[in-house]
Formats: sequence, structure tokens, C-alpha cells
Amino acid sequence: MKIALVAFQGEMMCFAHVLLNALDLAARGNEIAIIIEGAACKLLPELKRTEALFAQQYQEVCQKRLITAVCKACASKMGTLAEAEAQRLPLNGDMSGHPPLADYLAAGYQIITF
Repeated sequence: MKIALVAFQGEMMCFAHVLLNALDLAARGNEIAIIIEGAACKLLPELKRTEALFAQQYQEVCQKRLITAVCKACASKMGTLAEAEAQRLPLNGDMSGHPPLADYLAAGYQIITF
């Protein structure tokens, strides 16, 4: 199954569920795409800190390349565009600055938002 997990919320506990579900679903053989949108973009600097809550899970999803898009417009608005670039995360702004979910639907992904 192809599943796109879209993180919108800027609270770490909400984002943690994206990380945990992505790793669990991937371990069960699913194709996972994490899209970081909205206020969730502001978490990027915190998540890269090794002592941060859920940093280990974040590092794992990054290593497995499960993050397929960070919203270019939202990262810019949240002041984390340079951080996303420094972390070499894939930026997408193809739909008026935002990642188009239509592309994921066309590719057969089921979309779940957090």
C-alpha cells in the first residue's frame, strides 16, 4: 500500500505520531511518503538536535528517505527554509508554493493528515 502522511500541526506530539506511524507502516512493507506542511515546518531545527524528543525516529525517517516533500512556502513563512536546505530535505512548491497532493493521489497514495 502507498501511504502519504501529511504533517500540518506544529506540536511535537502530533509530529511524533507521523514519525512513529511512518516507521511502523514502512516496516510492514508499505511505501511511505511524509509531507511536511504548515506549522510542522517550524519543528525542523528542533528535530535535528540529537537530544530532542523523537530525534532518533526523525533521523531514521531521514535515513530511509521517507520525507518526500517539505512545503517551500510554509518553511519560508516559518523561518525554516534554510534549515530544510541544510538538512537536504526535498523542498516542493509546485502548487503556488506548496506540494500538490494531487500528485500523490495520481501516484496511487492514500493520504492521511496529522
